[in-house]
Amino acid sequence: MKTQDQVDKRQACQVDIPEQPDPAVQETSFAADACDASSDLQVLDHEPIPDEEWHAQNGQPSALESQSNQHHHQHGSYTYGSFTHTLRSGHDGHHKSTARALAPDLLRGLLIVLMALDHNSMALQSWDHGTAPHGGENDSVPVNEWNRPIAHNIRVLTHLCAPGFTFLLGMGIVYFGRSRTNLGWSTTRMAWHFFTRAVVLTLVMIAIGLGITLGDTWFLNIVLFALAVDYLLSGLIWLVTAKTEKMLALLILKVLPEKKEDSATEPLLANRRGVEDMAPDRAIIRAADISWHIHNVLLSALAVVTIWWNILLSPTNGHCGAEPVAKLPDTIWARIWFYRVFDTEWRITSVFPPLAWISFAILGLVAGRIILARSWSTKAIMTGNLLAGVAFSIVFIGTRFLHAGNLSEGCLHMPEHAKPDSPDNQYLASWRSFIYMTKYPPDVAFWAFTMAGNLFLFAFFSVIPPRLATIVFDPLLVFGTSALFFFVGHLTLQFVLARPAKHFFGHEMAHPDPWIPGQPAVGVDNLWVFFGFWLLVLAILYPACKWYGGFKRRRGPDSIFRFF
Repeated sequence: MKTQDQVDKRQACQVDIPEQPDPAVQETSFAADACDASSDLQVLDHEPIPDEEWHAQNGQPSALESQSNQHHHQHGSYTYGSFTHTLRSGHDGHHKSTARALAPDLLRGLLIVLMALDHNSMALQSWDHGTAPHGGENDSVPVNEWNRPIAHNIRVLTHLCAPGFTFLLGMGIVYFGRSRTNLGWSTTRMAWHFFTRAVVLTLVMIAIGLGITLGDTWFLNIVLFALAVDYLLSGLIWLVTAKTEKMLALLILKVLPEKKEDSATEPLLANRRGVEDMAPDRAIIRAADISWHIHNVLLSALAVVTIWWNILLSPTNGHCGAEPVAKLPDTIWARIWFYRVFDTEWRITSVFPPLAWISFAILGLVAGRIILARSWSTKAIMTGNLLAGVAFSIVFIGTRFLHAGNLSEGCLHMPEHAKPDSPDNQYLASWRSFIYMTKYPPDVAFWAFTMAGNLFLFAFFSVIPPRLATIVFDPLLVFGTSALFFFVGHLTLQFVLARPAKHFFGHEMAHPDPWIPGQPAVGVDNLWVFFGFWLLVLAILYPACKWYGGFKRRRGPDSIFRFF
C-alpha cells in the first residue's frame, strides 16, 4: 500500500502541468522519467535487498520502508547513498525535479540542431568536412592547412555533438532504469529492452546507409551503430552495478563499527530465513553511502581506462612519422570496435567505433547516478556541472602542455609552424593549433574538451526556469525528446533537398566528392543558401517531431515507437 506522501507526490507529478514540457513531448523526456524515478522508495538502484525480498514474501512492511517512513515524516526526505529518495511533495519539490530534468532535454535539443548544421555541409558538399582538410582529425595523419574559417569554426562547435549524445545516453539509462523499476520491470526485462533497442538502432542505421548511398553501402556507421552498442553495454553495466552495489553495502554493514550515537531500536536487514540482525539506522545509511561512492569511483576509473585505450591501441601511439605497430588482428570484425573501417568489398563504412566512444556513456552513468541521488537545488546542479567542466578543461590544457593523451603529436605542419619563431610545442603556435584534436578515434584531448563544453552548457540549461524553458526553448525540447526520429528525418530531408539546391546554386568545388571517388564535388558554398537550407530543414522537422512526440506519448512504456 502506498503512503499518503507517495500519493501526494504522484498527484504533484500529474497536476503540476505548467512546470512540465509540452504534453506532446512530456512522457518521452528526462523530466518524465525523473518524475517516475522519484515516485517510490527503491533501494540501491534496482532490485530489493534480501531484507526487502523476505518481507515482501511474508506480506510485511520491510524495515527499510519503516525507516524511510520514520525519517520522511521527521525530516521531509533522506538520501541513503543510492537509496532513491522521495522528493519533497508539493510544488517546490516537483519544480526542482522538473528543472533538473529539463536540462538534459534542452542540451540534447541544442546538440541535435548543431548536428544538423554539421551534416548540412555533407549534404550540400559546401567544403571538405573537418577542421583541416585531406584527412584531418584522424589518428596520426599529418595536416598542412586549415579549413576555411566558417567551416573550421562550425566544425569545432559541432565537435560537442557526438560526445554529448553519448554522455546523455548514459544519463538516460539511469533515468530510464529508475522509471521502469517503479513500473515493476525486472532486471531481465530491462536487459531485453537494452538489447532490443540496440538491434533497432542498428537496423535503422542499415536502412539509412542503403538510402543515402543508393545501395552501395549496407553498413554505414556514421554514429548509430556506436550508440546502439554503447547503449547496450552501458545498460548492462548499470544493471550489474545495481546488483554489486547492494552486495557491497550489505558486506560493509556487517563490518561497519557501531557508533554510540546510533539508535539500535528496530530490527533491520533480516535475511532470507527471517533471522534478524540488530543494525542501527545510521549504519544502513553509512553502508549504502560508502558503497554508492565506491561504485562511482569505479565507474569513473572505467571511463578513464576506456578513453586511454584509444591512445594505447593506436598503431603509432599518436605520433606522426612513427613506425606503425599492429595492436589488433587485421580483420574487419576486430577493427570495427576500435578503429575506422572502410571496406569496399564488404561494402562497410564505419567511422564511429563503439568501444572507442563508450567512455562518454560511462561518464553519463556517473552523472545520472549523482543527479538522482538526492533532491539537489538548482544552484547545486549548476555549480557541480561548472566545477566538472573546469576539471575537464584543466585536463585538456594538460594534454597540450604535457604532450599526453594526444593522437596528433608531430602532425601539425601549418604555415605558422614553419615560422622561425614558432614554439617547439606545436599546439602553442596558434589558437587553432591549440584546439586541434583527433576525433577518429577520440583522443583524451578531444574527450576533455568536448566534455567541458557539454558540462558548461548543462550548467547553463540547469538554471533556466521550467516555465521559461517550455516557452523560449520549446523547439529544443521538441527536438530533444524525439532525437532518433529527428536523426532519420533530417538526413532524409537534407540529402533529398540537396539535389535541387545543388542544381540551382551549386558549382564545381576544389575538394573531391566523398561519395564519388576521383570526381570533384559539386556543392553549395553560398552562406545565405547554406544557412537558409539548414533553417528550412529545422522548420519542416519541428511540426513533424511535435506530432511524433504526441503519437509516442500515447504508446505503452515498452512500445518500439519510444525508441525513436
